[in-house]
Amino acid sequence: MTELTEPEVKLEALLGIINSSARQAIAEYKKTGHGVPSADATTFHPLDMATDTLALRKATRLLEGAYHQLSAILAPPQHTVMNFVFDYNWACTDVALRARFADVLEQHPEGLSVDKLAEAVNLDKSKTARVLRALSLMGCFKEVERDVFTNTRLSLILKSTNNTGCYAQTHSRDVSKYAGVLYETMTDQEFSRSHEVEKAPRVFACRKEGTEESFWDMMKKDDERRDIFHRGMLGYSEMTGTSTFLHQYHWDNNTNHDLPEVMVQAQNAWEKDAPDALFDGRVELVPNNFLEDIPAAGKDVYYLRHILHDWPDAEATMILRNVRKAMGPNSVVLIRPYLALDDCILLHTFQEPGVGTTEGLSIDPQAPEPMLPNFGAGSHGVYQIDLTMWFLVNAKERTLDEMKIIAQVPYNSSLTRRATAGLALTQVYDLVETMVMEFRIA
Repeated sequence: MTELTEPEVKLEALLGIINSSARQAIAEYKKTGHGVPSADATTFHPLDMATDTLALRKATRLLEGAYHQLSAILAPPQHTVMNFVFDYNWACTDVALRARFADVLEQHPEGLSVDKLAEAVNLDKSKTARVLRALSLMGCFKEVERDVFTNTRLSLILKSTNNTGCYAQTHSRDVSKYAGVLYETMTDQEFSRSHEVEKAPRVFACRKEGTEESFWDMMKKDDERRDIFHRGMLGYSEMTGTSTFLHQYHWDNNTNHDLPEVMVQAQNAWEKDAPDALFDGRVELVPNNFLEDIPAAGKDVYYLRHILHDWPDAEATMILRNVRKAMGPNSVVLIRPYLALDDCILLHTFQEPGVGTTEGLSIDPQAPEPMLPNFGAGSHGVYQIDLTMWFLVNAKERTLDEMKIIAQVPYNSSLTRRATAGLALTQVYDLVETMVMEFRIA
């Protein structure tokens, strides 16, 4: 028997990770009593809508990371690099979302011809067919007969009623334009060295179109875009399993802080979705500008979800300082990365001594060798969100060290005394596509 070389040993190890993680995912589906989903399924699996799928997402992270790494090793490099560039799925997805292909096909479970679908959405037949075929390669829509298509479990996400579809549309319609000027902003004299919000790629792209309004002003004046954005935020929470962590904390009494105009929308949302919590006094809505105001004082928990990654370091530090001033001696600050990540933790792709623990705390586990320590493509979403925040508002997701720096910087507790520490990291929760970091007064 021929002895395996070191590269072959690593390939076999990756194959083992793919096999074991796939079996773990299968086991999670079977636990529901509904078996595993079919590639041709036209309905959601019960596990798709579950509020806590942490075990499945951990298995998926390993599976995706390992098979992408294996493919990058075995495929010719020119093939892999061109796959990076030849990825127009976002553009085809944008067409499907805005034309509402999935909504039309929902009325025709047996399938609908391209002729009739194109007529229903008022688009050219041949171009509609090309979009559908490109997406069908990825399992999104299915060609059941020649030029006859149906929905699949993936294309159901693109229905106008789906929150995650709204999140996808925000990226395919708007963020893609800002990404298109990235190199220009990195070489432009005004934009290249700036980390200010008003020097984001979004601003550069908007200037080329003759506008300079802020991201939030753009949302205020466009009801449709704002609704898609708000529903998209719900979709991201559903996608990344926000409820997984909420199950681990008691939320008997809640105070929601935001700008006055947002409070109006929050009031409507609570009255619609959870009126009892609002009317029983378990939830309080308080107008607040977190860059200027101090939140309600002495609360047990201050939960910053989808906040800090919207801001560069200076503003993020200011937000934490204001929270710190409101905290009592036993208060905790929970920072949740946006999109699953309010502030996701970014890990490096090389092995670092000490990564996995810090100051005696258990941090996000590293992937098994020979996978990249940060799970490689299994962490794809986190790193794409980092880029998204750069494109939109010149902000970012942060490494653990970066989070500790902005949390522990000194703050002015009074006009006469300057504290030497702000907040200390006490616990980290790994939720796969996000983390929750717990800070207490240092």
